Amino acid sequence: MRYPSSRVAGKLSLVLLATACLADCGQAQEPAVHYWHQGVLPPGAIGSRQLQRGGPLAGFFQPVEIKAPSGVSISLAVTNQFGPALKAPCRVGLLIGSVYRLRVTNIPLPQGEGMEVFPTIEIIDRIYAPTDQQLRFAIPVEIAAQDIELALQGKFVTRVIYLEDPRRALPTRSGGDQPWFEVEPGRDPLAVADEWGRPVAILRLGARVPDQGPDPSFYFGSPAWVAYPPRTMLEARPVRETTPARPSAPAEKKP
Repeated sequence: MRYPSSRVAGKLSLVLLATACLADCGQAQEPAVHYWHQGVLPPGAIGSRQLQRGGPLAGFFQPVEIKAPSGVSISLAVTNQFGPALKAPCRVGLLIGSVYRLRVTNIPLPQGEGMEVFPTIEIIDRIYAPTDQQLRFAIPVEIAAQDIELALQGKFVTRVIYLEDPRRALPTRSGGDQPWFEVEPGRDPLAVADEWGRPVAILRLGARVPDQGPDPSFYFGSPAWVAYPPRTMLEARPVRETTPARPSAPAEKKP
């Protein structure tokens, strides 16, 4: 297990669930806690219900940094077709409550040559970063090589990204790697993320491919998104807290 290192009024972490199909999950029971949602809900159900509760969510483009293995290209849907390819990692602004279909190409795996996968990203909450730091603290959504390999095998992967509760955060660093841990079969990854903090995004990666001809449902209506410039070296530097120097006492005048 690796623990989180990115700090945004707490920390951003990942929970990973990988299954061949939902029917193969065990019978393990969740704790006796009421949860608003379940991770098995269809894409868009959780985010839309979040919007119904109100608050500063509707119309807000949450910065998201999509990460993938070196060389991978990411395309987002525009008017029910995929737009220009972006080199990963790339930063985009996504609306809360919407579902975004992606096309992942140039997969650097032996079994991935010439193959494509089509994950979805659903933003279910926002990060309340300072106004001038919102791009720096974008939600990290990683499409790992392991996830792609499982999808190519016909399996289904769900990643729940959550803002870690600072009261439960462990004072350790992961050396800059993206922190994540795997949920045992039968457990709801959204419930696990809720135990550790506040879920903000869900990545779903499976074996579905687009049908022949236009299929608006496959693209979830092609919601609007915003392209942001790549992360700079300055933004990658860790945030350091500094204490202002205490002013020195004025020199005493001699009589």
